[in-house]
Amino acid sequence: MTKNFAKLREQMSPQAQEKTKRKTTEMLAEMPLHELRQARGLSQKTLAEVLHVQQPSIAKLEKRTDMYLSTLRHHIEAMGGQLEVVARFPDGAVKINNFAALS
Repeated sequence: MTKNFAKLREQMSPQAQEKTKRKTTEMLAEMPLHELRQARGLSQKTLAEVLHVQQPSIAKLEKRTDMYLSTLRHHIEAMGGQLEVVARFPDGAVKINNFAALS
């Protein structure tokens, strides 16, 4: 038996709703490239056309665990985003801007 999630959420306490909202935000804040592309509503073929490459190149890129920042930046920009590199330390975070001017 399926249930409407919105109705289930309405039955949750405000604290549980807030906890669920935080967890959802955390989960959406981290995802692999292929999930990000899918969340943006793009197919590999469409992204390949924007980047002027073949679809298998996108599939290969999405499986990589190591790549140049410039490659990642082009990929993110093709999806309509902007890549930021941030170093996080116990006493704060610093945005690294050396990479912004690369083209």
